Amino acid sequence: MTVEQGGRRRIGEVALQAGVTTRTLRYYQELGLLDPGHSPGGSRRYTDADAARLRRIIELRDVMGFDLERIREILQSEDRLAQLKAEAQRGISDERRRQILSEAMAINARMREQVRAKRAVLDGFLAELEDKAAYYSTVAIELGLEQPGECVPAPAQPVAVAGDWSTR
Repeated sequence: MTVEQGGRRRIGEVALQAGVTTRTLRYYQELGLLDPGHSPGGSRRYTDADAARLRRIIELRDVMGFDLERIREILQSEDRLAQLKAEAQRGISDERRRQILSEAMAINARMREQVRAKRAVLDGFLAELEDKAAYYSTVAIELGLEQPGECVPAPAQPVAVAGDWSTR
């Protein structure tokens, strides 16, 4: 890896390291999710902080399943929390500390609600899959098939065995 003076890396190096394309990085920049610096010649140069932000974007996209608009909101919230923390660490008045705490609590509550909403969707999908697994297990028993070693939960509702089990 070629790291230029000041620890800045080229777009291709950062993309390769993160497992994304250079087009993805350019797109994230267009959306305002990333803001790399530029060389005197105008090419993008990424710092370690830029690479860490990219890893956060990928985590929010791939692990949490957030769309890019939600990711932008989360990153803006996290940026604001970092600003508030930095301000609070400088000698400020008790009144300003109360204001900062109030704003930080509101941001945190919004972010927690977004995660709860995402978790509710995932919980619903998992419940559907568990119902299907229970149904398949019932059909397998009726057909005399040996059951895999996995414990299958009971269905949330009784399931009729007759019918097309492949669409369940």
